[in-house]
Amino acid sequence: MERSATSDMASEKSNPSHSTGAVQMRIKNANSHHDRLSQSKSMILSENVKVLEPINRHRRNHSQHNLTLADIISTPDHTVVEKEGYLLKAKIADGGKKLRKNWSTSWIVLTSRKMEFYKESKQPALANLKPGYKPECVDLCGAHIEWTPEKSSRKNVFQITTVSGNEFLLQSDIDFLILDWFHAIKNAIDRLPKERSCTSRNLEFKLRRSSSTELLNSLDTESKESKPEHRKSLIFRLNYSASDSNDRNRVKSRLKKFISRRPSLKTLQEKGLIKDQIFGSHLHLVCEHENSTVPQFVRQCIKAVEKRGLEVDGIYRVSGNLATIQKLRFVVNQEEKLNLDDSQWEDIHVVTGALKMFFRELPEPLFPYCFFEQFVEAIKIQDNATRIKAVKTLVKKLPRPNYDTMEVLFEHLKKIAAKESVNLMSTQSLGIVFGPTLLRPEKETGNMAVHMLYQNQIVELMLSEYSKIFGSEED
Repeated sequence: MERSATSDMASEKSNPSHSTGAVQMRIKNANSHHDRLSQSKSMILSENVKVLEPINRHRRNHSQHNLTLADIISTPDHTVVEKEGYLLKAKIADGGKKLRKNWSTSWIVLTSRKMEFYKESKQPALANLKPGYKPECVDLCGAHIEWTPEKSSRKNVFQITTVSGNEFLLQSDIDFLILDWFHAIKNAIDRLPKERSCTSRNLEFKLRRSSSTELLNSLDTESKESKPEHRKSLIFRLNYSASDSNDRNRVKSRLKKFISRRPSLKTLQEKGLIKDQIFGSHLHLVCEHENSTVPQFVRQCIKAVEKRGLEVDGIYRVSGNLATIQKLRFVVNQEEKLNLDDSQWEDIHVVTGALKMFFRELPEPLFPYCFFEQFVEAIKIQDNATRIKAVKTLVKKLPRPNYDTMEVLFEHLKKIAAKESVNLMSTQSLGIVFGPTLLRPEKETGNMAVHMLYQNQIVELMLSEYSKIFGSEED
């Protein structure tokens, strides 16, 4: 054994490279075995280890455009949807320019301030996410809504006219459905102010369209501009001593005395500091203010139409530019000197539109609410002579301002109907236009279509039998 060990040591000494290579092979084999173990262990994940997703460092992926559908849908929307559903829609004017009527089915979403028209889709919110798709939006502030059966051969048609001059027709064959939509839109319009500033809307538009960098820059600019004011207010507060409290008390006492001695509303009206509105006021109040039984504005409009509009095609049926009508309305309410022969009122449809608006905005229509059912029962009478006599009896019972204004108006409309061959406005067409404007029930019911038919027939009868109804002779 000693001899063999000695021989092995001798052989290693004699061949050192061979021994070194053997050691290196053993170490390498051990290392490779350890690597295989570590690799096999790395394939088994423990429960506490979380898999990290690859990080995409592209700048575009960190922008505001990297939104998922769930993120967009889950984003809170402060716009409350009051009503939504399908209706037939036709846009007949864009910015005052008439368009060809083209009916299409639209999914309509009504909020407190606007209406949105989507293409026919069961999920308009998803349709809105398509690239480049934007729903047609209608601002209801200052808009006007009215029944317009003369605009289409379809039944249950009403029109929405915006301040910008856009006009839309909405229609449905289901009576209760279209009536519900009409009242919902009308209530939304009535809740909005007649005139409002666009400052808040412009700010909202900027916030939506501007990038985060632009928004931060604008905020920084505003903060820099407001710093001197803050410094002034801070210096003012520091210099404000307790001795100035006496001055404040004196100011308060003077304000209290001024408020206690302030004049009443009646006194201000008598002095002309506060003026009564013509549009939207009761008929008898307007007549009392003017010391007459027929409003002066009504007489002026009738005079202008008879001077240059009797032979105009579609007079009272064709709508005028709403923005110009609102301008005329403002001039009348401010009691400025009105000259309808001025060039800015050269479109006779603006004058007729303003006249219809005056009667439409009366808190109580020309045919008072308490007489509505009586006129409906009278028009239902089959015998023509008895029907005319019943209507004449009711007309005689009307208050003096209502009777005189009605007599002047129907005499004017009778002249319009006499030019039917030129202006294409028959007594039936005038009844369709003025029926819902001059008389309506105080509370709308489900039989809206039936009421509309009676309204048209009453106006048509009073036009065709004007001399018998307003004449002094007894039938």
